[in-house]
Amino acid sequence: QMELMEFGGGLVKPGGSLTLSCTTSRFKLNTYTVAWFRQAPGKEREGVMNIDSSGNWVHYEDFAKHRFTISRDDAKTTVYLQMSELRVEDTAVYYCAVPRDEYTRPDLNEKEYHYWGLGTEVTVSS
Repeated sequence: QMELMEFGGGLVKPGGSLTLSCTTSRFKLNTYTVAWFRQAPGKEREGVMNIDSSGNWVHYEDFAKHRFTISRDDAKTTVYLQMSELRVEDTAVYYCAVPRDEYTRPDLNEKEYHYWGLGTEVTVSS
């Protein structure tokens, strides 16, 4: 059973930046696509960005364009979500997720992801 852990959430002012990390123990992430999702209060969970095992294929939702960057450090078995120009509407619990199978490229559809972390909370507020 793959256990994912997210780190890096916190309180940040509008316009600020934050970097989230997703890591796992006992498994290596380097053969899996890793995705970030988020769930704002009172809203459904939505996809943010994902990155495939090569690190060369990235998919993102429009709200993340030009503001968020996803990267992976396979030596550390960690995937990062760098967020900048944060807005109040970015406030959410952020989750990382991994599909069941290696070397696949699922869309940002939560039904295609099997392993989930418990999330890290990001609050954007002045």
